[in-house]
Amino acid sequence: MTCQHRGATVWLTGLPSAGKTTIAGRLGARLRAAGHRVEVLDGDEIRTFLSAGLGFSRADRDTNVQRTGLVAELLARNGVLVLVPVIAPYADSRAAVRARHKATGTPYLEVHVATPVEVCIERDVKGLYAQQAAGRLSGLTGVDDPYEPPKEPDLILDTHLQSPAESARAVHAALTARGLV
Repeated sequence: MTCQHRGATVWLTGLPSAGKTTIAGRLGARLRAAGHRVEVLDGDEIRTFLSAGLGFSRADRDTNVQRTGLVAELLARNGVLVLVPVIAPYADSRAAVRARHKATGTPYLEVHVATPVEVCIERDVKGLYAQQAAGRLSGLTGVDDPYEPPKEPDLILDTHLQSPAESARAVHAALTARGLV
Protein backbone atom coordinates (compact mmCIF):
# COMPACT_ATOMS: atom_id res chain seq x y z
CA MET A 1 0.00 0.00 0.00
CA THR A 2 1.38 3.39 -0.97
CA CYS A 3 0.74 6.49 1.11
CA GLN A 4 -1.13 9.26 -0.69
CA HIS A 5 1.11 12.18 0.22
CA ARG A 6 2.36 14.97 -1.96
CA GLY A 7 5.80 14.69 -3.41
CA ALA A 8 8.59 17.02 -2.40
CA THR A 9 12.24 17.66 -3.07
CA VAL A 10 14.72 17.54 -0.22
CA TRP A 11 17.94 19.15 -1.50
CA LEU A 12 20.91 18.22 0.69
CA THR A 13 23.83 20.53 -0.08
CA GLY A 14 27.26 20.55 1.52
CA LEU A 15 30.93 19.86 1.00
CA PRO A 16 32.32 16.56 -0.29
CA SER A 17 32.25 13.95 2.54
CA ALA A 18 29.80 16.05 4.57
CA GLY A 19 27.37 13.13 4.89
CA LYS A 20 24.74 14.05 2.29
CA THR A 21 24.44 10.62 0.67
CA THR A 22 24.56 8.77 3.98
CA ILE A 23 21.70 10.88 5.35
CA ALA A 24 19.68 10.49 2.14
CA GLY A 25 20.13 6.72 2.29
CA ARG A 26 18.94 6.46 5.87
CA LEU A 27 16.02 8.82 5.30
CA GLY A 28 15.07 7.07 2.07
CA ALA A 29 14.96 3.69 3.80
CA ARG A 30 12.73 5.06 6.56
CA LEU A 31 10.36 6.70 4.09
CA ARG A 32 10.13 3.58 1.90
CA ALA A 33 9.41 1.45 4.97
CA ALA A 34 6.48 3.78 5.69
CA GLY A 35 5.12 3.21 2.17
CA HIS A 36 6.29 6.40 0.46
CA ARG A 37 7.48 6.58 -3.11
CA VAL A 38 11.12 7.73 -2.82
CA GLU A 39 13.95 8.42 -5.25
CA VAL A 40 17.49 9.41 -4.36
CA LEU A 41 19.18 11.48 -7.06
CA ASP A 42 22.79 10.96 -5.99
CA GLY A 43 25.26 13.49 -7.35
CA ASP A 44 27.73 10.84 -8.53
CA GLU A 45 25.06 8.90 -10.42
CA ILE A 46 23.70 12.08 -12.00
CA ARG A 47 27.19 13.03 -13.17
CA THR A 48 27.71 9.57 -14.65
CA PHE A 49 24.43 9.30 -16.52
CA LEU A 50 22.49 12.57 -16.84
CA SER A 51 25.41 14.98 -16.93
CA ALA A 52 28.09 12.83 -18.57
CA GLY A 53 30.53 14.99 -20.47
CA LEU A 54 30.20 17.99 -18.18
CA GLY A 55 33.31 19.24 -16.44
CA PHE A 56 33.63 21.24 -13.27
CA SER A 57 33.64 24.81 -14.58
CA ARG A 58 31.08 27.12 -13.02
CA ALA A 59 28.90 26.86 -16.15
CA ASP A 60 29.08 23.05 -16.18
CA ARG A 61 28.33 22.84 -12.46
CA ASP A 62 25.33 25.12 -12.99
CA THR A 63 24.09 22.96 -15.88
CA ASN A 64 24.44 19.85 -13.72
CA VAL A 65 22.45 21.45 -10.88
CA GLN A 66 19.71 22.66 -13.24
CA ARG A 67 19.35 19.21 -14.83
CA THR A 68 19.19 17.59 -11.43
CA GLY A 69 16.68 20.19 -10.25
CA LEU A 70 14.45 19.59 -13.26
CA VAL A 71 14.37 15.82 -12.71
CA ALA A 72 13.71 16.33 -8.99
CA GLU A 73 10.87 18.76 -9.63
CA LEU A 74 9.24 16.48 -12.21
CA LEU A 75 9.37 13.50 -9.86
CA ALA A 76 8.19 15.52 -6.85
CA ARG A 77 5.34 17.06 -8.83
CA ASN A 78 4.19 13.50 -9.51
CA GLY A 79 4.06 12.38 -5.90
CA VAL A 80 7.60 11.16 -5.27
CA LEU A 81 9.70 12.22 -2.29
CA VAL A 82 12.98 13.09 -3.96
CA LEU A 83 16.18 13.20 -1.92
CA VAL A 84 18.98 15.06 -3.68
CA PRO A 85 22.40 14.72 -2.03
CA VAL A 86 24.56 16.96 -4.23
CA ILE A 87 27.26 19.53 -3.54
CA ALA A 88 25.60 22.30 -5.63
CA PRO A 89 28.24 24.84 -4.63
CA TYR A 90 26.65 28.04 -5.98
CA ALA A 91 23.79 29.86 -4.26
CA ASP A 92 22.32 31.21 -7.51
CA SER A 93 22.06 27.70 -8.98
CA ARG A 94 20.25 26.44 -5.90
CA ALA A 95 17.99 29.52 -5.93
CA ALA A 96 16.99 28.75 -9.53
CA VAL A 97 16.04 25.20 -8.53
CA ARG A 98 13.99 26.51 -5.60
CA ALA A 99 12.27 29.03 -7.90
CA ARG A 100 11.34 26.30 -10.39
CA HIS A 101 9.76 24.29 -7.59
CA LYS A 102 7.91 27.35 -6.29
CA ALA A 103 6.60 28.19 -9.77
CA THR A 104 5.01 24.75 -10.04
CA GLY A 105 3.79 24.65 -6.44
CA THR A 106 6.09 21.74 -5.65
CA PRO A 107 7.36 21.54 -2.05
CA TYR A 108 11.11 22.08 -1.72
CA LEU A 109 13.33 21.90 1.34
CA GLU A 110 16.93 23.03 1.24
CA VAL A 111 19.03 21.24 3.85
CA HIS A 112 22.53 22.48 4.56
CA VAL A 113 24.70 19.57 5.65
CA ALA A 114 27.01 21.93 7.50
CA THR A 115 30.11 19.88 8.15
CA PRO A 116 33.37 21.80 8.68
CA VAL A 117 35.97 21.17 5.97
CA GLU A 118 38.36 19.80 8.62
CA VAL A 119 35.86 17.05 9.45
CA CYS A 120 35.24 16.37 5.74
CA ILE A 121 39.01 16.02 5.24
CA GLU A 122 39.13 13.45 8.07
CA ARG A 123 36.25 11.48 6.57
CA ASP A 124 37.49 11.80 2.96
CA VAL A 125 35.09 9.08 1.81
CA LYS A 126 36.24 9.16 -1.84
CA GLY A 127 39.84 10.18 -1.28
CA LEU A 128 39.29 13.56 -2.94
CA TYR A 129 40.96 15.62 -0.22
CA ALA A 130 44.01 13.35 -0.25
CA GLN A 131 44.25 13.65 -4.04
CA GLN A 132 43.96 17.44 -3.81
CA ALA A 133 46.64 17.61 -1.09
CA ALA A 134 48.94 15.46 -3.25
CA GLY A 135 48.47 17.80 -6.22
CA ARG A 136 46.58 15.22 -8.31
CA LEU A 137 43.24 17.05 -8.17
CA SER A 138 42.31 20.70 -8.50
CA GLY A 139 38.98 22.45 -8.27
CA LEU A 140 37.87 20.63 -5.12
CA THR A 141 34.82 22.37 -3.70
CA GLY A 142 35.53 24.01 -0.37
CA VAL A 143 39.31 23.80 -0.76
CA ASP A 144 40.46 25.40 -4.01
CA ASP A 145 37.03 25.98 -5.54
CA PRO A 146 34.24 27.95 -3.86
CA TYR A 147 31.32 26.67 -1.87
CA GLU A 148 28.62 29.21 -1.04
CA PRO A 149 26.76 27.96 2.04
CA PRO A 150 23.01 28.59 2.01
CA LYS A 151 22.11 31.83 3.76
CA GLU A 152 18.59 30.73 4.73
CA PRO A 153 18.24 26.96 4.41
CA ASP A 154 15.10 25.27 5.64
CA LEU A 155 17.23 23.09 7.90
CA ILE A 156 20.86 22.99 9.03
CA LEU A 157 22.45 19.68 9.98
CA ASP A 158 25.65 19.91 12.02
CA THR A 159 26.79 16.40 11.14
CA HIS A 160 29.97 16.70 13.16
CA LEU A 161 27.77 16.99 16.27
CA GLN A 162 25.14 14.34 15.48
CA SER A 163 24.98 10.87 14.02
CA PRO A 164 23.65 10.10 10.53
CA ALA A 165 20.55 8.60 12.18
CA GLU A 166 19.96 11.82 14.15
CA SER A 167 20.41 13.87 10.98
CA ALA A 168 17.93 11.69 9.07
CA ARG A 169 15.44 12.03 11.94
CA ALA A 170 15.80 15.82 11.81
CA VAL A 171 14.97 15.87 8.09
CA HIS A 172 12.04 13.51 8.67
CA ALA A 173 10.78 15.85 11.41
CA ALA A 174 10.99 18.81 9.00
CA LEU A 175 8.98 16.86 6.41
CA THR A 176 6.45 15.89 9.08
CA ALA A 177 6.10 19.49 10.27
CA ARG A 178 5.24 20.50 6.68
CA GLY A 179 2.67 17.73 6.35
CA LEU A 180 4.67 15.91 3.69
CA VAL A 181 4.99 12.57 5.52
